Amino acid sequence: MSAIPPLVSTEWLAERLDAPNMRVADASWYLPAAGRAPYAEYKARHIPGAVFFDIDAISEQNTDLPHMLPDPAHFASCMKKLGIGDGDTVVFYDGAGIYSAPRALWMMRAMGHPKAAVLDGGFPKWIREGLPTDASAPELPRRHFIPHPDEGLVRNFAAMRTNLSARGEQVLDARSPARFRGEEQEPRPGVRPGHMPGSINVYYAEMITPEGTMKSTAELARIFASHGVDLAKPVVTSCGSGVTAAILSLGLEIAGAAKTALYDGSWAEWGARPEAVIETGPSR
Repeated sequence: MSAIPPLVSTEWLAERLDAPNMRVADASWYLPAAGRAPYAEYKARHIPGAVFFDIDAISEQNTDLPHMLPDPAHFASCMKKLGIGDGDTVVFYDGAGIYSAPRALWMMRAMGHPKAAVLDGGFPKWIREGLPTDASAPELPRRHFIPHPDEGLVRNFAAMRTNLSARGEQVLDARSPARFRGEEQEPRPGVRPGHMPGSINVYYAEMITPEGTMKSTAELARIFASHGVDLAKPVVTSCGSGVTAAILSLGLEIAGAAKTALYDGSWAEWGARPEAVIETGPSR
């Protein structure tokens, strides 16, 4: 299969579930406060044939920062063990609807695998529609996976500091307005509240309908325009730890943004670095 749209429907997946080279992955991840156990939920019930894409395990292990993008060799090893290969199309979903699956999509894109998408509405929509589920672990043979890292999709701390003065890229912060303004303490110890100077607060929840699906292309474009985002200019997304930033990245792609990247360290890194400049209050 060639590259597919970044968002596919439950109907689309159901029709292709048994197709050769189709892979499905549960990429559920939640904040501790949610009180959910994603792997236990996966083992209890999942889309038939789905593997579990562990965002924390498929990450850089030699850092204190949460679920950072791993080196290509580690990522390739994890994909091979999951039975995901170069020729496969991968559809990611999560148990919230649209939450952590976009992060898995961004990781695949950052490793140069274009044949990947997010399931719109995720597992909740799949269940609501009475589509089949399974509790058995799939037995997939190891596949050949060669990463082709796309460094243009990733931003690090140094790049974000440079952008403070260069302002070559718009920076969107997906955290809640209260966290963005610095009115709430950050959930991670040692991380100061506030936001990067010049950044724009676009709360990730604005991207999602009450039913847990992504809003339409036109609605997404209107939301970004209402925040003063120019889709024709480069955009970098950020959040608390790089998960909900990927929701903005997905929304930007659907809305037609010309060029996007994601700040992998996000606020977990920026807010903890003493040399990082921080502002509080609303966007300017």
